[in-house]
Amino acid sequence: MYYNTLIMKKMSAVLAAAFGLAAFFACGKSSPGNSGAALSLADPKKKALVVLTVDTMSYTNEDFSKYVRTTVGEGAAALTVPALSRLFDDFVDEKILLRQAQSKAVSLTEEERRQFVEKREGSAGGNSAPSKPDTDTFLVERLVVEKYLTQLVKDLKVDDREVAAYYAEHKSEYLQPEKLQVSQILFASQGAATEVRERLNNASEDDFRLIARTRSAGPEAERGGVMGVFSAGQLPPELEKFIFPMKEGEISRVVESPYGYHIFRLDKKLEARLMSFDDAAPSIRARLADRKSKDAVTAHLDTLKAGLDWKARTENLPFAYQRNET
Repeated sequence: MYYNTLIMKKMSAVLAAAFGLAAFFACGKSSPGNSGAALSLADPKKKALVVLTVDTMSYTNEDFSKYVRTTVGEGAAALTVPALSRLFDDFVDEKILLRQAQSKAVSLTEEERRQFVEKREGSAGGNSAPSKPDTDTFLVERLVVEKYLTQLVKDLKVDDREVAAYYAEHKSEYLQPEKLQVSQILFASQGAATEVRERLNNASEDDFRLIARTRSAGPEAERGGVMGVFSAGQLPPELEKFIFPMKEGEISRVVESPYGYHIFRLDKKLEARLMSFDDAAPSIRARLADRKSKDAVTAHLDTLKAGLDWKARTENLPFAYQRNET
């Protein structure tokens, strides 16, 4: 669903900001405007203060606190002021979208509600305490917003010309690096590895495969020692430095690592190449569709904010709200 994707992308940025200073606050240190007290959402004196009005609906600090806990979960306690500020922005957007969805009579069908309950109970696994009614209400409202946004963007299309133009302008993104197919024979002792390596002088690939199947302690032994295909950075550095300079068909000397004693064979080198348009097109189409959807939702929100009667009362928040300047 589009709204879930949008929320997850926003949350990745929010959590990056949140946990970057988590250790700082855990040490009991503070800085102006970022004290531990300023970060608490449980201030009883501000619990009932209204922080947002949308038409006739009013939302308090308690509502925002529930939003944060439901969205972030256990990470809520470590959120910094910038992260909380961005979450409040998202809270405002969601409530404005909810008001518009309700005005358009968007609601969940009985089947959608049933699927929601089954999914919630399935995720609990039968071991968790039942969710609270207010949490269920919050999640149902989020599903209503998701349904509304899905309807909003459902007719957006990405045509073939757009995909082709993106591929032509961003070919560097579709350069696939050199890759190597690598095999190994792994031993627990250096003596056994040295003895087998001497037997492999001038050995054929079939000889290597047979020894791998019968002598190797590696998990890929039954495949004749074939580990897989790798690009730079995918193998442990202490092994990669020996493997990548090898030539096709070459067998390495015994290489010691924390995993044991290895004898590598470079089976094949796959040269760097440009991914074909046909292979790249599906991911390009998905990227452009996501961009169009995001732009459409942003424009729609701007229109709603200009036309609806709403007000964010950031002065009532239990932290010093920081406006997003980006």
